Amino acid sequence: MFEGKQNRTPQWQARLIIVCALLSHMVRCQVRYSIPEEMVRGSLIGDLSKHLGLDIRRLKSGRARIVSEEKDCVELNADKGILIVKQRIDREELCGHASPCSFNFEMVLENPMELFSITVEILDINDNSPAFANKEITLNISEVASPGAQFILGSAVDPDVGLNALQSYSLKPSTHFTLKEQTFADGGKYVEMVLKSPLDREEEGEMFLTLTAADGGNPRRTGTVSIKVNVLDANDNAPVFSQAVYKASVLENSPKGTLVATVIATDADVGSNGQLEYYIDQLTQQNAMVFTLNPSSGEIRVSGLLDYEKTKQFQINVIAKDIGGLSKSCKVVIEVIDVNDNPPVIALTSFSNTIPEDSPQGTTVAIVNVKDLDSGQNGNANYSIDHSLPFKIKSSLVNYYTLLTNSVLDREVVSEYNVTVTAVDKGLPSLRHNKTLRIRISDVNDNVPVFDKSEYTARILENNSPGVSIGLVHAKDEDWGQNARVSYFLEESQVGGNSIASLISINSETGLIYAVRSFDYEQIKDFEFQVKAQDGGSPSLNSNQVYNYEVCMTTDTRKSDCKFARPFSQHVLIMDPGSTMTRDQVTLQPSQNEKSFLDDPDSPEQVRR
Repeated sequence: MFEGKQNRTPQWQARLIIVCALLSHMVRCQVRYSIPEEMVRGSLIGDLSKHLGLDIRRLKSGRARIVSEEKDCVELNADKGILIVKQRIDREELCGHASPCSFNFEMVLENPMELFSITVEILDINDNSPAFANKEITLNISEVASPGAQFILGSAVDPDVGLNALQSYSLKPSTHFTLKEQTFADGGKYVEMVLKSPLDREEEGEMFLTLTAADGGNPRRTGTVSIKVNVLDANDNAPVFSQAVYKASVLENSPKGTLVATVIATDADVGSNGQLEYYIDQLTQQNAMVFTLNPSSGEIRVSGLLDYEKTKQFQINVIAKDIGGLSKSCKVVIEVIDVNDNPPVIALTSFSNTIPEDSPQGTTVAIVNVKDLDSGQNGNANYSIDHSLPFKIKSSLVNYYTLLTNSVLDREVVSEYNVTVTAVDKGLPSLRHNKTLRIRISDVNDNVPVFDKSEYTARILENNSPGVSIGLVHAKDEDWGQNARVSYFLEESQVGGNSIASLISINSETGLIYAVRSFDYEQIKDFEFQVKAQDGGSPSLNSNQVYNYEVCMTTDTRKSDCKFARPFSQHVLIMDPGSTMTRDQVTLQPSQNEKSFLDDPDSPEQVRR
């Protein structure tokens, strides 16, 4: 509980209720504030940062925002972490006579996803006076009317609620009449003027009175209407309705002119004194704007557009009045029947359109809000996604659904998904809505470079030129971008007491291997070394591969001096010490041709000069 002040005189208290729950990978909290209506723009509603234990930096980094389908009355000041009034809030405009009056919205944070449900209750202030529909009421009353005869005066309207609403009526002067308050089933008050002493038209043919309506606010507000009474002759029976309450129902898609109900009243008088006229009481006139009442027949018909989602029930007070001024009222309750005319609506509350491929099962990808304004089965929907996709959708709260990962992701297999969320209601015929989310899978460095050969083997003739290219390695990384960029390095080793780096070098980008020096068969007959392929990820991944070389002695008979000790070697590089090759002129000969190439001097040359 905390206190604050409206920017006017009255004090107010904002009741704060916080309820939090952890749902999957999403935190959900509910907060409730209470404020008076008519607060000026910029007034403080509540310190969300304080009450929810959120740091200002968290609000900014999480891109805190308000998501609301209601009237845009409040806004979030993320710099201060406070909720403030954005525009004038009129409780009567927002909720009418409904009490309590409140509206709901959500605050969403990302990374990680957090959802806060916020309810703001609007408290009534006494800012409206009771008011009558007309400035004057005229009554024609027979001079033979008996004491106790009742005359409906109607009602005043006060949009406020509680003690601030209409509370009482008074009549002045009260020589011949007194007031009797009546209450409708919905709690609305109206008054009847009751004759307490006989009238004499010859003594007083007309009278002027004042009816005052007062609310219970502090200070109290009042409204008045003038009453003119014309004293007439002979009408001693009031109308009587066949029912005190009429009940009817109508489909919300009913066209104009559809008959809804018929009210029937009778009057025991004869002639003109028994003729009745029907009209709608001012108190419920606004409720009856989509209906018309035939003043002669009592038929109530549709005259406007009905919408179950806006108004589910209408209550109308119908008054029957005879020519002598005697009247009686009845209530008509009209239930609007829902028709499946609204499809489910899927709204994206929060969405991470890119997720890493190593996301654990159950990672929250999106939060969707699904609403169907219809009722019953018409508003009850089933929700689904393609079950072949590595995602699932589950209900987290009322009207909220969470899209989660349901299995292991692999960007190298599928790098992007289009997930269509489908909502289908249970109406007849059913209505549906689709929402497609495009989800990209970001790369994680989870693949090591892989050489295209399990082992490399080659030969080189002695007395080669330093700097000549003598081999090539190649590795591929299935990752993407920097994670797939492969660099090549020589693993440190010794050959005859010399560092491998003193014999050969490797181009880190291309994988080409070069001789650093001229080889001498009598000193080095063969050697092997390891090449490391390393990707550019962080942390980086690498793999090693063995490369075998044999140095061949040069004689006048080339074919007899270079024998292969490894008949299963995969690649063989034949070098002529007298050649001046560049790295683009190096060709590796497959092992199945090694024998024919060395033993047959007429074989096609594999080295261009």
